[in-house]
Amino acid sequence: MGGFKDFVLRGNVVDLAVGVTVGAAFGAVVSEFTKDLLTPLIAAIVGKPDFSAIQIEVNGSKFLIGSFFNAVIAFLLVVAAVYYFVVVPVNTLMAKMKKEPPPPDPSTKKCPECLSDIQIAAKRCAFCTSQV
Repeated sequence: MGGFKDFVLRGNVVDLAVGVTVGAAFGAVVSEFTKDLLTPLIAAIVGKPDFSAIQIEVNGSKFLIGSFFNAVIAFLLVVAAVYYFVVVPVNTLMAKMKKEPPPPDPSTKKCPECLSDIQIAAKRCAFCTSQV
């Protein structure tokens, strides 16, 4: 039971639960926005009073194009909102928080006489034998 408790209380599981809950609520808001505000606005511009009622009938089969169009608009709004209000700010924040690794300590130095690379601890240059 202790392992299960550790698993459930781990940050990833709690974050996922919060994300799913907020995502579902946000999806409902966007769906209602599309159905109640955006669809009538587009329908007013196009000239159809009820955009979701648009359908095509072929050989007795009804194709509910308006409902599909509502779903596509809702999907695009959710994707755009998630991208611009979640992904872009998080990427910007992560870029600001990313630290450059410190440069490595030099292991060599230049000989003042011949400008060859020699070890830091060397007392003489291995190439020109001058004292460093």
